[in-house]
Amino acid sequence: MNRDVADLRLNYTQNVLVTADPDPWVQFQQWFTDACTAPIREPNAMTLATVDAQGYPAARIVLMKGFDAQGIRFFTNMTSTKGQELAHHPQAALVFWWEPLERQVRFRGEVTPLPTELSDAYFRQRPRNSQLGAWASPQSQEIPHRELLEERFAQLEREYSNREIPRPPHWGGYCLAPDSIEFWQGRPSRLHDRIAYTRHPDGHWLQARLAP
Repeated sequence: MNRDVADLRLNYTQNVLVTADPDPWVQFQQWFTDACTAPIREPNAMTLATVDAQGYPAARIVLMKGFDAQGIRFFTNMTSTKGQELAHHPQAALVFWWEPLERQVRFRGEVTPLPTELSDAYFRQRPRNSQLGAWASPQSQEIPHRELLEERFAQLEREYSNREIPRPPHWGGYCLAPDSIEFWQGRPSRLHDRIAYTRHPDGHWLQARLAP
């Protein structure tokens, strides 16, 4: 590699965030709509950060599957590493990065499992192969070789060839209910816009501008 990593930089000039809506969910809806119309392959992709029992953080990309004033929803194997970490320490963080728009949004709050009926409803909407994959993969567990997954998948295809695939008991949804949300807009000279919201105990949001 010939380029010095320290010299990799961009001067952000796409947008500004002079004012933001008093309701962070209105602001998020506006920005998410912009992301969906921008050249972004998966605008609902977000980094989920959790903490294990020893206090070590871990982060990975997951997909948002819904949001409203209650929070951000996503689905996964609940016995996976992230599922186990959330069971031990339900506080987590989410980050969206929309590079063409030079924007990121950060959420922090408590994560709770979704009601089983919501997990059932979403599972029924998934492509059939994704449903089979939820059964076939012991997510985060060590496996001896990839063929084990493919063999298990083929076995499940035969087992459910003529019937509906039920939701695995270990697979379901979560909702992160944020107590803080931050909108970040890249600006020239690293003088970025940062608008932060903090949820008051009575439910309303306090807004503040932060230094970049």
